[in-house]
Amino acid sequence: MSAAPTPPLPIKTIASHVAVPFVIGIVMALCYLGGFHKPDPQGLRIDVVGSGVQTAVTAQQLQQDLGDKVAVRTVDDEDAARDAIERREIVAAFVPDRPTAQLMVSTAAGDPTAVTVERIFSAITIARDQPLRIVDVVPVDATRDPSGQSIFFFLVALTVGSYGTGIAIAVAAGGRDIRVRAGIAVAASVLVAAVISAIAVWGFDALPGAEWEMFGLAIPYALATMLFAVGLHPLIGRFTTLAMVTIFVGLNFTSSGGVFPPQLQPRFFGVLHDFWIGAGFQESARDLAYFPQVGVGGEVAKIIGWLIAAVALVGVAAAVERRRRHPEVAAPGGPAGRHERAALSPAAEEELAEDVVA
Repeated sequence: MSAAPTPPLPIKTIASHVAVPFVIGIVMALCYLGGFHKPDPQGLRIDVVGSGVQTAVTAQQLQQDLGDKVAVRTVDDEDAARDAIERREIVAAFVPDRPTAQLMVSTAAGDPTAVTVERIFSAITIARDQPLRIVDVVPVDATRDPSGQSIFFFLVALTVGSYGTGIAIAVAAGGRDIRVRAGIAVAASVLVAAVISAIAVWGFDALPGAEWEMFGLAIPYALATMLFAVGLHPLIGRFTTLAMVTIFVGLNFTSSGGVFPPQLQPRFFGVLHDFWIGAGFQESARDLAYFPQVGVGGEVAKIIGWLIAAVALVGVAAAVERRRRHPEVAAPGGPAGRHERAALSPAAEEELAEDVVA
């Protein structure tokens, strides 16, 4: 005899499963189109090199013509301007008073910014019928990082591996004590950081330097990401995937400075760049690789701050789980925090499937 056919799921149940990926799509559209679709310079810090009245007039004219797209100042000599670029204090320096004008930029600080500044000053010098020479003060590594995007791609791989692993730990180990889940996350963060770093360095020779330092940054970054999943899941359940994608993909990648720097984005993403975890990793890794004279303490503090917040979130989740626990389950010798199931519940399997899709 054949088994009875399985009845179709109610429309309400189908809608509940469609809701999460549907909202994820909306979040991604808002974040990526909002952050990337129309790069527009805002407050690009540029030096005009030279002394005397003519240099001051040139700087003033540039500021008036370009408005809030730039923030112009003057410096006396090229060495001072070059030093400011190497310390990431400015994005470019313009030397106008010579037969061939010179524009100093840094592709290592961000190729989109360098290209934007080159276009601005090319138009200016063309209008003056003056040739323009581009000098790349701190260029990207042409062998290992020709696009200037290797660190960002490393960040993407690290983030996806970390938030996916974190959700899997939160769901699959949900029957265990939250301290056990956190311990698994600690071990997994080292493993994920090590494997992705090994692929980047030994598999593709894709990191432009400071590989060990980046690996060291990758561990707390991965751990913070995983602990957020462990802490969120007891509080919001299956919506953890939506929250993690929003926090660590939608808002994280767009504000990291890996594709466009904050000076080319809407102000919202520039504000996020000041404290978001991805920006901390991206900028500290970039400075370690290309700008060793620039201190990374402030950027690393962003990662540590997020790690502290993640630990606090796990503490809140632990307190919530204790309050939810029934007295008879929490009795000595009972199964609380130690029970195991031979298989995941259907709800847990569905949630893990949503995590894989995300």
